[in-house]
Amino acid sequence: MAMAPRAVAYWATTGFVVFNMLSGGLAELAQVTSTAEGMQALGYPLYMMTILGTWKVLGSITLLAPGLPRLKEWAYAGMFFNMTGAAVSHLAVGSEAWHVWYTGALAIAVLVSWALRPEGRTLRAPLLHSTMPAFRRTQLAGARVAG
Repeated sequence: MAMAPRAVAYWATTGFVVFNMLSGGLAELAQVTSTAEGMQALGYPLYMMTILGTWKVLGSITLLAPGLPRLKEWAYAGMFFNMTGAAVSHLAVGSEAWHVWYTGALAIAVLVSWALRPEGRTLRAPLLHSTMPAFRRTQLAGARVAG
């Protein structure tokens, strides 16, 4: 059974995002020398590597796990904030252009993955259909309301 084009696009962008976030997070947690040098070049303290690495790994796991729609929303938001912040940081310190473009492209990929996610991975509005009473149209001062 072939997957729908939307599902293929979702898994392709999600795979790209998870690969980049997970590998980057593991490099930060492992205190890889080149990653530490990059953080210092941006002006960030090295302890940020542990914080960012932890959240990137946890966010990557969350995106791949079934269910957990609210955590997925948080993971997507955190990844978007992280990548837009990285793009701006690279721009601010005059990093090579590819750093700005790549982190910006990752932010866009996060948005695409979020927008294409299947309904089972979305946060539903629980009150709209199950517990809220239906609204009735009323007549105002003798005017008939269509509907």
